[in-house]
Amino acid sequence: MSDKALADGVWRDLAAFVLDNRDSWKRAVIEQSGLPFSRIRILKRLGRAPMTVKELAAAATIDAPAATVAVNDLEDGGLAVRRIDPANRRCKVVSLTDAGREMVAAIDAVDDPAPEVLAALSDGELAALRSIVDKLAAR
Repeated sequence: MSDKALADGVWRDLAAFVLDNRDSWKRAVIEQSGLPFSRIRILKRLGRAPMTVKELAAAATIDAPAATVAVNDLEDGGLAVRRIDPANRRCKVVSLTDAGREMVAAIDAVDDPAPEVLAALSDGELAALRSIVDKLAAR
């Protein structure tokens, strides 16, 4: 098996593992925030950095009209604001308001315990996994 095929297989398995084990967290976040998960995804991305609507659409893997609707909803809720981009006055940049930052903090505070199968790994296995995840996150 080539390195690329091996990497692709590992990626698919990791993604499936995370997706299969996040449902209870997603429900809790939706309940906590009162927002649909599609809006939470946008908020989380804006929590990292302000973006244009086009950048948000690409980051959230949605089309530009859907991103515009999402930003409109977040603006209506007082969680985000659009401002003219000083680097390109033809563009608007979306950023979080104070209320939006508070919402992201509340979302981040929702308990997200490790699935039992992960928690059952030995300390050595968890340390090795932590090292790998840190390496991936640094890239």
